[in-house]
Amino acid sequence: MKINFVAFLLLLSFCYGHAQMEEYSYKREILGVTEQWQKITLSDDIFGKVSNDLSDIRIFGIRDNGDTLEAPYILNVLSSKLYKQEIAFNTLNASHNKNGYFFTFEVPSEEAINQMNLQFEQQNFDWSVQLQGSQNQQEWFTILNEYRILSIKNQSTDFQFTRLTFPSSKFRFFRIHINSKKKPDLNYASITAHQITDGELRDCPIKSSTISENKAVKQTEIDVELEWPVPVSLIKIKVDNTFDYYRPVTVKYLSDSVKTEQGWISNYRTITSDILHSLGKNELSMNSQTVQKLKLLVHNQDNRPLSINSIQVQGFIHELKIRFDEPATYYLTYGNNKATYPNYDINRFTSNIPETITAVQLGIEQSIKKAKVKSTEALFENQILLWIIISVLVLLLGWFSIGMIMRKTGEDM
Repeated sequence: MKINFVAFLLLLSFCYGHAQMEEYSYKREILGVTEQWQKITLSDDIFGKVSNDLSDIRIFGIRDNGDTLEAPYILNVLSSKLYKQEIAFNTLNASHNKNGYFFTFEVPSEEAINQMNLQFEQQNFDWSVQLQGSQNQQEWFTILNEYRILSIKNQSTDFQFTRLTFPSSKFRFFRIHINSKKKPDLNYASITAHQITDGELRDCPIKSSTISENKAVKQTEIDVELEWPVPVSLIKIKVDNTFDYYRPVTVKYLSDSVKTEQGWISNYRTITSDILHSLGKNELSMNSQTVQKLKLLVHNQDNRPLSINSIQVQGFIHELKIRFDEPATYYLTYGNNKATYPNYDINRFTSNIPETITAVQLGIEQSIKKAKVKSTEALFENQILLWIIISVLVLLLGWFSIGMIMRKTGEDM
């Protein structure tokens, strides 16, 4: 009995391991597994078949004896990381002459700075700024020259561009020169050190794009269809116009389509809203979202439409760092909308993961065959067979009952 029970447990474990894989729709063999730690970069054509949060990714291994095991992994999104430190400073003086107005700051810290944020009492202005640095207030060095800051506030617009961004600089004193005939009322200033670790972006291949003008609502509509559903984090828009412009823009993605008597209706959801303007790079960043169709709405108001040269869509690279503990044939499996995030120990010991990890490749995608479920309807449609089964069960139950009664009677005697 003990031997049979152990064999039953082993058989149950074997069946459960294979059942785990059958819960998923697709698999790709992982090629070239030679080390304990290796990594995989997820290709674009995978994202349309996994859940949006990527919780249904698993690494299963098949041993030579047929047993199934699961390899733990960590998902890394190679996104940008921002370190920001606000630097204490003293405002020394504010002065002016025929050339404009000057604000001088002292920065006791030896930390290099690369940003200043300015806030003014005025709500509408367009000024040219010069930023200088000095160690002794005798000799000044130009950091920024003819740098434009701008503020627009009216019934339809509330926009400010008053952040000075410049190469990291170490000076004891900084001086801002604003070329203005009217006195700028500086309400607030902050000095910060920004350090950005650039992420690793990859271009999302565009299948088609169209630009049209909706004159009724004074909008430029840009429709973009990508080759596959992929995580999108950044959209770059190149505008040919050289004149000053300020245009609100809304970015939407196709969430679903509904079939009605009038045809298919496409439902779009907003990812982000931003501003296209002549002072910036016109890069629209957003939280990563898996999309295939995008719609950009440029609100022209009473202005003539912009000349859009090109659209570039990008997303951060997603990679898996996997620990292979035993020899086996491993598969990346995915496609299970009921799966939840796996809970692996390695997530608590990320410092022990080697910094340098070699990459492995994925084989071609294969559909995972589901176990065929035998229908019970045919069995019970045959009334004769049904009565035979019931009779056999009754006889067996009666036989076991009589045996138990006879054993009990024997024991009492």
